[in-house]
Amino acid sequence: MRAWDDLYPLPVPPSWVPGAAVGILSLHFMQKLLFPYFWADLRYLLKVLTYGLRMEMYRLQGRVVTVLDKFVKLAEKQPHKPFLIYEGTVHTYRDVDRRSNRIAQVFLQHEALKKGDTVALLMGNEPDFIHVWFGLAKLGCVVAFLNFNVRFRSLLHCVSSCEPKILVVGADLLGTLEEILPKLQKDVSVWIVAKDSAFPSVHTLLDKIESASEDPAPVSQCSANNLKSAVLYIFTSGTTGLPKAAVISHLQILKGAAGLWAFGATSEDIIYITLPLYHSAASLLGIGGCIELGATCVLKKKFSASQFWSDCRRYNVTVIQYIGELCRYLCNQPVKEGEKIHKVRLAVGNGVRNDVWRKFLDRFGAVKICEFYGATEGNICFMNHTGKIGSVGRTNFFYKLFFPFDLIKYDFQKDEPIRNMHGWCEKVKKGEAGLLISKVNAKNPFFGYAGNKRHTEKKLLYEVFKKGDLYFNTGDLMVQDHDNFLYFWDRIGDTFRWKGENVATTEVSDVIVMLDFIQEANVYGVSVPDHEGKAGMASLILKKNASLDLEQMYKQVVTYLPSYACPLFLRVQEEMEMTGTFKQQKFQLVDEGFNPSTITDPLYFLDNSKKAYVLLTKELHEMIISGKMKL
Repeated sequence: MRAWDDLYPLPVPPSWVPGAAVGILSLHFMQKLLFPYFWADLRYLLKVLTYGLRMEMYRLQGRVVTVLDKFVKLAEKQPHKPFLIYEGTVHTYRDVDRRSNRIAQVFLQHEALKKGDTVALLMGNEPDFIHVWFGLAKLGCVVAFLNFNVRFRSLLHCVSSCEPKILVVGADLLGTLEEILPKLQKDVSVWIVAKDSAFPSVHTLLDKIESASEDPAPVSQCSANNLKSAVLYIFTSGTTGLPKAAVISHLQILKGAAGLWAFGATSEDIIYITLPLYHSAASLLGIGGCIELGATCVLKKKFSASQFWSDCRRYNVTVIQYIGELCRYLCNQPVKEGEKIHKVRLAVGNGVRNDVWRKFLDRFGAVKICEFYGATEGNICFMNHTGKIGSVGRTNFFYKLFFPFDLIKYDFQKDEPIRNMHGWCEKVKKGEAGLLISKVNAKNPFFGYAGNKRHTEKKLLYEVFKKGDLYFNTGDLMVQDHDNFLYFWDRIGDTFRWKGENVATTEVSDVIVMLDFIQEANVYGVSVPDHEGKAGMASLILKKNASLDLEQMYKQVVTYLPSYACPLFLRVQEEMEMTGTFKQQKFQLVDEGFNPSTITDPLYFLDNSKKAYVLLTKELHEMIISGKMKL
């Protein structure tokens, strides 16, 4: 052995190598200890920068590339690839492109639509929603997505606020059209997605599509000159009053469409969309994200918890979209064998609670939950790229450099930000709840709302930290922990969230006080164990010598309100408590909840199985709290 070593002596490394190795290992352990999210943060930031640089290159080249442009290119590049699968029927990229061309030609011929005209769209989830949307976009129209759950007065308000030239209504929503048609502005041309119509002066679309040309619309119609020009109106209840039409630009669609890609989805993925297409999560993140990737989308008419996983297996779904309620519904389904046998790897959405998050992972397997935060009309977005349970995202020095935001102190009684003796807002400490505000600048603009400048102004905060600065008020309270993870805490103002939808309390109050026996209504949200968001509750003051007509109350709310906005609980009081600024006092009512054991006022519950409001007894309260009564 010695002779061998003499012939071939082992090389001796330089004296600095062991020291360097120890140093590298030490740095590695220090990074893991002090900066555990360094590499995850870096990967995410590089993705954000890559996308930003790509858009900047387009700008420098004088090119304005929209999501629609990308779709048309994909229809040329991969014409036979499935773009949309609906109820087992496959619609390829070429199919969708050609049918949307036909729709564009119909409206061009019959309505002489001009670039910039607004068209309102009242349709459920179906392929023709996308065909009509894309067809109108090819004419350079601004498309307003109407929430099909909204009824009568609120729906008329939505239509009038976006000032459309045309209203397009799906065949399954003709009952809703019949309600509003007599009161609809006479200058709005109404089209239905059907071959014939029972309504006078209402146009039909399907019969005209058959004979229409598949030629693309003139380039002058659809070419975008500016990424900041409006292309969609998406309605949001905001913090007060009736729904508002948030102005969505090409820039916002591009940012929304990049979400799935940023979370790691690819062109090979199959995305399952069960959320309503009028919602920005389904239309921008879902459909837009599918186009950004060049992937395939499976569209569901309506979410079904019992069919969810069988659909995922049937269509080999790999990416699903959710809201918090959706995950809870899935977890509440009876346990079946083989629930982890599926190909879903990513679940992208927002609003899932910590306990539901854990249950979902335990029950359905190694699915990466990709939680994010973003308001429809907002200019700030957070993405939980690390998978930290409960967090909506994470921030750091570099992220705040590109997307400046702060959490500021908020006065819950006065319902406004706290300002110090110098008139400036103050930032909260880490671990404290604060109002999320985002700086408005050229890179992160706020486009506001259509039809009412006052609503736009109310969402802006001026001179927050110094003279001349401008911030967008998200209306959301958030907490940032010591590891820079962000957590959603609550909404401020007159809005609460139920069934994945924002409920404006003033809208509900306005509907209730239309009843001749109601003097005043104070609407607020109350927490219900094991349910996302807050259930609606109305405190009522009856007119003198009047009695509560529960039958009329039920008819009123189900007729004029979407199902998620109907108050689940009623409380009849002698007098309404007011704040020092003569506003209805909600905080004490919210704290007291709906417990008949502690509240002496009469309480009632909306029992959907009986289609009536019934007396809320201690036994019924116990059934609601234990989860035996379905809400």
